[in-house]
Amino acid sequence: MNFEDTGINKFLDNGFDLKSHLASFLNISIEELELRLTKGKDDLAALHPGSFNLEDATEFYEDQVGNAHLFDLAEWHLNSASYIADTLRLQNIFATGHVLDFGGGIGTHSLYAASLKEVKHVWFVDLNPQNRDFVQQRAKRLGLENLITVHRDLESTGKIKFDTLICFDVLEHLPDPSEQLNLFLKRLSPSSISLMNWYFFKGNNNEYPFHVDDKELIEKFFFTLQDKYIEVFHPYLITSRAYKIKQ
Repeated sequence: MNFEDTGINKFLDNGFDLKSHLASFLNISIEELELRLTKGKDDLAALHPGSFNLEDATEFYEDQVGNAHLFDLAEWHLNSASYIADTLRLQNIFATGHVLDFGGGIGTHSLYAASLKEVKHVWFVDLNPQNRDFVQQRAKRLGLENLITVHRDLESTGKIKFDTLICFDVLEHLPDPSEQLNLFLKRLSPSSISLMNWYFFKGNNNEYPFHVDDKELIEKFFFTLQDKYIEVFHPYLITSRAYKIKQ
């Protein structure tokens, strides 16, 4: 499937067949899937223990969230399709060469990137084993399995230098988002472009209990971002931004 010409419309139409892929992966009916999608965010939030050390976040996302994360992400991508579509349009502008999709979730951005002519290969990284298995299945169903490899962490991707970084809706979940920016620098090529966003806010009613909102961590993050990266203009009115490395 060539997504470069038709991919945005395909995503807006059905999220790259997301519902059928997810129902098949979980072996449930479309009717049951529809019900679970309506409760996706609330079910995921309910799993949160109320408070934990940020250092325990890895265990939480890898061992505890399970399939609840799939439903939450699927609901977000389907009900916010116009926003997600603009993040895909960013990839049309910037994605090239070897692509790292860090914290890639249900694989929307990896699947789209893998179909672009300028992209050689996509490394999908996600802590959640259900997410990784789901994306592998999706890539196979869409005929993209030779263009995407699936990994638990950045270390397991080897020593490749990435030309494009995709990191959407991830940094606010990390115990030290500033340090993650520094880790990215070690793996990015000098001419790379990083596509990133963040949401350091737990919500007005604590609907995002797993987001970082510590003022010192956030300030440290922005100091690092401003010191090491420089923003590249793009025309879309969304929170996602593009950066190159300061030379």
